[in-house]
Amino acid sequence: QVRLVESGGGLVQPGGSLRLSCAASGRSLRFNAVSWYRQARGKERELVATITSVTTGERTTMHTDSVKGRFTISRDNDKNTVYLQMNSLKPEDTAVYYCNIVGTSLWGAGTQVTVSS
Repeated sequence: QVRLVESGGGLVQPGGSLRLSCAASGRSLRFNAVSWYRQARGKERELVATITSVTTGERTTMHTDSVKGRFTISRDNDKNTVYLQMNSLKPEDTAVYYCNIVGTSLWGAGTQVTVSS
């Protein structure tokens, strides 16, 4: 039974920060690339960031222009967890955030991020 669980979301004021976690159980992520996606209400799910496996150098990519310079993706292989550090949050970042093992249909259930004053 493989499961991904996102956590760390919540309500934050504009300009604030959150760190999201994607924890895997039942499967090692060491040799997998992992992506973060987000989906705002009424919008399509969009690819935000990707980090590659340990054997490919844990390279990172920010796919969404609006988050470049504000978000950082990282991983802790000992904890089998991938993170998304989100700084200088804007109301436009409000969405449900999901993680996904690249090349698979394995998703977490998502964590809600709401940026509002």
